[in-house]
Amino acid sequence: MRKATTFLATVLSGYLVAGAAYAQSNSGDKTRQTYKWTDEKGVIHYGDSVPAEYSQREKSVLNKDGIEVQKTRAEMTPEEAAIYAAKQKEETLRRQHDMFLISTYPSVKEIENVRDTRLEQINAQINAAESYIGTITSRVDGLKQRAMVFAPYNTKPGARRMPDDLAEEMVRALSELRTQNTALAQRRSELQSVIDSFDADIRRFKELRTSAAARVNEANRPKKQ
Repeated sequence: MRKATTFLATVLSGYLVAGAAYAQSNSGDKTRQTYKWTDEKGVIHYGDSVPAEYSQREKSVLNKDGIEVQKTRAEMTPEEAAIYAAKQKEETLRRQHDMFLISTYPSVKEIENVRDTRLEQINAQINAAESYIGTITSRVDGLKQRAMVFAPYNTKPGARRMPDDLAEEMVRALSELRTQNTALAQRRSELQSVIDSFDADIRRFKELRTSAAARVNEANRPKKQ
């Protein structure tokens, strides 16, 4: 009886060892990975590992069924990384703006209404600035007329030196005129920028609406049997 028990134990132990080996073998097959990479000539290669000379190039990891489960981009220089990051940021901002357009405006007319309101505000600021500049210009002209009797505008021998208060007033008036002309130029530039920005938004809004309508039509189209 003891011999039979020993024999069965030996057989059972053998089965267990074989089963463990088989399971380990199968497990290895399930997790076996294949690498895919492209050489400098554009030829695609597959293998259990990537050669050292291609380790910094873009590569993919495939499972045993040939399905890509991981992808590693090629290593980039700092300049390339900066350009890539900038493009990613630009793409993110574009998607966010697209979402803003679609969720904010129900129609092109609504965008035009917002644009026109903004343009009216800027035009009002431009008109006010132009009026104020006209006032300052008249003031400067008057000061210049007063200054013509004094040196250095009056070049006659013995002409009196311009009074300090008149000189200071002219300096302040001319400085204010330059400041207001700069501000006016900025307002006019802002006006054109707003026009260009809303024109671009309207074009993009139409593209998004057309694309959305096309997707709806495609979804509603009867499927061929």
